[in-house]
Amino acid sequence: MKKTFFAGCLTLLASLVCTTSAMAQFNLKKALGGATKAVQAVTLTDEQMAAYVKEYIDWMDAHNPVCADDNAYAIRLKKLTEGLTDAEGIKLNFKVYDVIDVNAFACADGSVRVFSSLMDIMSDEELLGVIGHEVGHIAHRDSKKAFRTALLTSALKDGVASKGGTAAALTESQLGDLGEALVQATYSQKQEREADDYGYEFLKRAEKNPWAMALSFRRLKQMQEEAGAQKSSKLNQLFSTHPDLDTRIRRMEERATSEGFEQPAEPQK
Repeated sequence: MKKTFFAGCLTLLASLVCTTSAMAQFNLKKALGGATKAVQAVTLTDEQMAAYVKEYIDWMDAHNPVCADDNAYAIRLKKLTEGLTDAEGIKLNFKVYDVIDVNAFACADGSVRVFSSLMDIMSDEELLGVIGHEVGHIAHRDSKKAFRTALLTSALKDGVASKGGTAAALTESQLGDLGEALVQATYSQKQEREADDYGYEFLKRAEKNPWAMALSFRRLKQMQEEAGAQKSSKLNQLFSTHPDLDTRIRRMEERATSEGFEQPAEPQK
């Protein structure tokens, strides 16, 4: 039986440094209050940032069931991402979490984590579109900026406790606070649009059909509609992205069509 995803990650297409689904509500007022104390930490170096990102993704991997290399999900993802090695000099690495949440996330260090339940309901092309978009945020350093903001307003709200310029290790509580803060982070319309465009080109350069971008957004819209009017629905929270999915679908469809790419046959759901 699949385990429930531990802690929280940023939303699938409002993805950030790390995109995840939360199990707890984040106290935004508390976080904003803590931001005033974070002034002490504004000089956080790239080296410290890299250390904190690594600590976070290591913590996520340790607290979630990661599929082994010989697992069917892992084999599928490895085949799917063949040739997707880096984004603007950032080396990419992929793993599958065998969890019940329908999600995926990407970290500033190039770590991309796809949830098995998302793989269950998406075709290869649709998954590629999701991955392409997430990689776009990595490439444009949106993920890094969002992670820094979440770090300073949650885990490090009282300042960086460092010695000799080395980032201090985060406690379990701080890592949990960081995960919850990331859930609340959002990207601007411009950032989302640019991530879509990067994802399109990223897939095209890897000789994969960029129609995947439009197909992934179509599937997300279908999932959103199936969630209905339930305001508390996890899917409605998951796909509340900017710009709206209709616009994103149209842009990617028009681009792929104008460039002469053949639309893949959509699998029956």
